[in-house]
Amino acid sequence: MEDAGAVRAASGRLLLERPADADADVLAGIEIEDRVVPGPPGAPDVAVRIYRPKGPGAPWPALLWINGGGFARGGAGGGIETAHPDVVRICARAGAVVVAPKYRLAPQNPFPAGLEDCYATLLWLVDQADVLGIDRDRVVVGGASAGGGLAAGLALLARDRGGPSLRYQLLVIPELDDRLDTPSMIEFIDAPLWNRPDAMLSWRHYLGRSGDAAPGDDVSPYAAPARATDLTGLPPAYVSTAEFDPLRDEGIEYALALLRAGVSVELHQFPGTFHGPNLGRTEAVSRRQEREILDVLRRALHPVRV
Repeated sequence: MEDAGAVRAASGRLLLERPADADADVLAGIEIEDRVVPGPPGAPDVAVRIYRPKGPGAPWPALLWINGGGFARGGAGGGIETAHPDVVRICARAGAVVVAPKYRLAPQNPFPAGLEDCYATLLWLVDQADVLGIDRDRVVVGGASAGGGLAAGLALLARDRGGPSLRYQLLVIPELDDRLDTPSMIEFIDAPLWNRPDAMLSWRHYLGRSGDAAPGDDVSPYAAPARATDLTGLPPAYVSTAEFDPLRDEGIEYALALLRAGVSVELHQFPGTFHGPNLGRTEAVSRRQEREILDVLRRALHPVRV
């Protein structure tokens, strides 16, 4: 294993050096709109941000992007504003309409509030596809960290409710397992940006547990997709993990479970990396992560016709 101390110092510098906003030339190629869409039955409406490429290309493929943040207010690296620069680049360079919901957060709104907001957004996106200039047959869900866990839960929910058909699921360093018993989760108790104490607090808030409550057997697989016993019929997936991330093993194990269920999976474990947005051992690794995500999305959203 790489020297964790050296990687920790390098990744801290990368986070501080990360651009606070998208490049002006990239922004010039897209349109951004904030609006409100119908929420789940009996719940508030959902605020969403819509990113559209300018110029010809409609109907565009669509990506429902779910930001991370530990499911909760104050989660590390969370919020749609933090994800904004990355989403701008995805919209412009992957050639897709991106819809990002501002879902309700724990602990004020524990599971299933946030997931139901994402599902309501998915239903609206598909229902309004003609108005939005979206191709209903090319809809992808994706997210990073807790957003990756929500995207995996959303794919399960859409399958089981007979909801919209999804072409792909993009699960970037996903948070999937509330049981916190994998080797990486046990080992990385003080990693930067995300570690075991962070994960414990995150799941406690999201599941509405008291401080000393232990994981039970009654947790929904829509909340913790690693608990799902039937993964058949799910859309193809890309799963990425980071070497020094406590979430590493649950991501790898979920990818293997998908494969065993007959789901096509691309799995990439990035060496020398921590949890977080493009936090790598070197700038080259970070840029490679970003390029790969864009390439995966382009292939999923713009399949080659044969």
